[in-house]
Amino acid sequence: MPVPQRTALTLPDPRGVNQTIELAKWAEAEGYDDLWFADSSGVDALTTAAAVALNTNRCRIGTAIIPVFSRTPAVLASTAHVLHQLSNGRFILGLGSSSQTMMENWHGLQFEKPLSRVKETTLLIKSMLKGEKSDFDGTTVKSKGYRQLPLDEGAQPVYMAALRSKMLETAAEFSDGVILNLFPKDSLPRMMEHIKIGAERAGKKLEDVEVVCRHQVVVSDDKENARNFIRRGFAPYYATPVYNAFLAWSGYEDVAKEIAEGWAAKDRDRTTGALDDKLVDDIAILGSMGECHDRIREYGEMGITTHIISCVSPKDAQTTYDAFTAKNFSF
Repeated sequence: MPVPQRTALTLPDPRGVNQTIELAKWAEAEGYDDLWFADSSGVDALTTAAAVALNTNRCRIGTAIIPVFSRTPAVLASTAHVLHQLSNGRFILGLGSSSQTMMENWHGLQFEKPLSRVKETTLLIKSMLKGEKSDFDGTTVKSKGYRQLPLDEGAQPVYMAALRSKMLETAAEFSDGVILNLFPKDSLPRMMEHIKIGAERAGKKLEDVEVVCRHQVVVSDDKENARNFIRRGFAPYYATPVYNAFLAWSGYEDVAKEIAEGWAAKDRDRTTGALDDKLVDDIAILGSMGECHDRIREYGEMGITTHIISCVSPKDAQTTYDAFTAKNFSF
């Protein structure tokens, strides 16, 4: 059965836990379908998701994403089990590799073999959620003798985040949904083709795969100011090896090289300036409410099914969120 189109709000609220709970309650009352947590500093996604689960009734609650390097599979499986219970089956565990900057600098961990780590963690967690006794000897994770209370198979979905071809195919083949992020618009057809390849390996059709995306949206008449927020916020992302390689893979080799060199030289103006207006407009969704609505609907037609609305401009955030309430937007 084809996956329905859904509108979601991004969490947490950067102001803190109480504000995150209030924003979640507001979004549910205003007709949003989902609430998806980003992995950010200061407000832990999984513990705050529990609070949101207890303060909402209808919206799905997902993570996009939890890094597989920062928690063991057993911890993730047991946490997902609790969140499944607290949310009455509304929780989705979204896993990903994150980046060298966050894992090595923030956490002091080794960022090695990200594709294998995400795949093996996903397979092990799915087994643990079914109550199977662990006996897993992978190349990146190992577990023996762990068991937890079982859930019905498929009751607790596990999604995988992906950027490039191998991870996109792996996510579609081995997980329950695919999470995308920060892609230039013209690279989406190529990404969807790899999702299709992975889905077919697992005996699934592309239209049966949920494809989640956190869209960077700014509803504003001041496009230049909105573009500058995107440049400041995400040029550093594209300086990390993971996203730099993704930008090159997407066909922007010269831009990726300029960002990497600017970042290495600690030249912030050079780094942010590498993202010209056209590329910023291709990566983000900026403009009037009508323009932003049309772009989201276009992405729906291109294969994305769950649209997470995120806004990096504090002064435009509420206007942006209001634009995608049920009274203002539908597919």
